[in-house]
Amino acid sequence: MRQITLDLEVLRTFVAGVELGSFAKAAEKLGRSTSAVSSQLRKLEQQAGTDIFVKQGRGLALTDAGETMLAYARRLLDLNDEAIVAIHGSELEGWVRLGLQEDFGETILPQVLGQFARAHPKVRIEARVARNAELIDRVTSGKLDLALAWSDGAVTPYCERIAEVPMCWVGPANASIEQLAVADDPLPLACLEAPCLLRTAATNALDHAGIAWRLAFTSPSLAGLWAATAAGLGVTVRTPVGLPASVQPLAPAESGLPGLPSLSLLLHRSQAHAEPATLRLAAIMTEAVRSAVAVDP
Repeated sequence: MRQITLDLEVLRTFVAGVELGSFAKAAEKLGRSTSAVSSQLRKLEQQAGTDIFVKQGRGLALTDAGETMLAYARRLLDLNDEAIVAIHGSELEGWVRLGLQEDFGETILPQVLGQFARAHPKVRIEARVARNAELIDRVTSGKLDLALAWSDGAVTPYCERIAEVPMCWVGPANASIEQLAVADDPLPLACLEAPCLLRTAATNALDHAGIAWRLAFTSPSLAGLWAATAAGLGVTVRTPVGLPASVQPLAPAESGLPGLPSLSLLLHRSQAHAEPATLRLAAIMTEAVRSAVAVDP
């Protein structure tokens, strides 16, 4: 069999199209025409010597060979990008101002800061943990360069959806839903202070299911919310990312609680053409978030 060298630019287009769910979106993101992207995908199938895609409705789905190609494409691109960082990483300088939700402060932030600092020791990072509304306000006013925030449907000029995260009911680690509710009494809820997207999702789901509820505890911080939930003051709604050991997700089928929708996670930038250090931190943040979402139950 003759040696074939895969084109990394073609692989980058391939991975972008799969992750965005549309090769038209990939063309827009990568600054290429849709015809150029189609040509790249044909080239990839020619190099692979087999079908990578199969027609599914109005779109395309990956074949078994396509799934295999996707896994290797991601690894090859990661190695390529790591090589570039290793060669030029220490040259980056400047200052990046990052904002993110409390949910990611203890789980994602240390990993991201550690990885970035090792590769780019000359770049200074200022991190701010805050609620959604404050993060959006600061990134649109230019007080933050990057902000990782839950989506409430509104978008900023330069934002990207990087993950879709399921919401879940959360209760104490060693208690059942029956221990939290007294017969014929409303379900006690522990929530963050309004406005809160997850608080609204919880009350809407209960109202739609015809389940009575009451606010048993409110907190301005996630730490207070975890303490109240662990103590059994009420159930809450969060995502599976970063749950402390003192609480546990409650399965709707077993608890009798209604199902919940997923929540989009957006990475907002303050500028269309960000500084190299900001773009590099954005890439590390995106990778860390997607990995965390992939491994959480």
